[in-house]
Amino acid sequence: MPAEATVAAMTRKKPNRTSGKLALDHDLLPRHVAIIMDGNGRWARKRRLPRIAGHAAARASVRDVVAASADLGLSELTLYTFSMQNWTRPRSEVAGLMHLLDQTLREQVDEMDEDDIRLNAIGRLDRLPKYARSRLDATIERLSGNKGLRLNLAISYGGRAEILDAARGIAEAARRGDVRPRDINEDIFRSFLYSPDVPDPDLLIRTSGEQRISNFLLWQIAYSEIYVTKVLWPDFRRRHLYEALADYQRRERRFGGVGATQSKRR
Repeated sequence: MPAEATVAAMTRKKPNRTSGKLALDHDLLPRHVAIIMDGNGRWARKRRLPRIAGHAAARASVRDVVAASADLGLSELTLYTFSMQNWTRPRSEVAGLMHLLDQTLREQVDEMDEDDIRLNAIGRLDRLPKYARSRLDATIERLSGNKGLRLNLAISYGGRAEILDAARGIAEAARRGDVRPRDINEDIFRSFLYSPDVPDPDLLIRTSGEQRISNFLLWQIAYSEIYVTKVLWPDFRRRHLYEALADYQRRERRFGGVGATQSKRR
């Protein structure tokens, strides 16, 4: 079977919703998990495939992890889908990524609706091609009435860009007289972020073994637990998510204090 057909078949397979599940304490599950999905290019290179084949294969990982998060009852899942820096990649790769975004939303909207998933997007979305932005907006609207997991896609996103955009918003509000500089605190600053109602991630997962933040949610991850796995993103499945969650549940979260422990957060 050609490589492209193999990748397409992988993304169409229904996720196995029972495989590899570890014993997890539901009361100690994180409310919000964020994932830096890294390793698509290396996955393709190891198989002597074009980079876009790695991105296409990664759709199966997204589908399985989103389904697993919904099954577990997580409140928020944020996926680093396309960074501001990704716009500097070759035009053919960027175009391919935008078409994959459009295709994935079109193919999986019914399944997300069945799973009661909501969709949200953060980033400088005005840079998206018109067809991709239209598909994204339509999908968000289609799923807006759901009550389950909120899937946040960070698209055309950069942590520094978000902070700069928030600072500009506060400056404009101050110019209008809507806010006084001496009153600006963390709560006011948060209100100018892209999605201020999304709670900070409890757990940040990074795939492919790289140990860096890559300009992701710089304001929000101040006290997030970080879990790094060497698994390349196209190979990441719900069993790897369960392993990350199990590791998280063994940790003690102190938030700068000295005696606090894991608490019942659900």
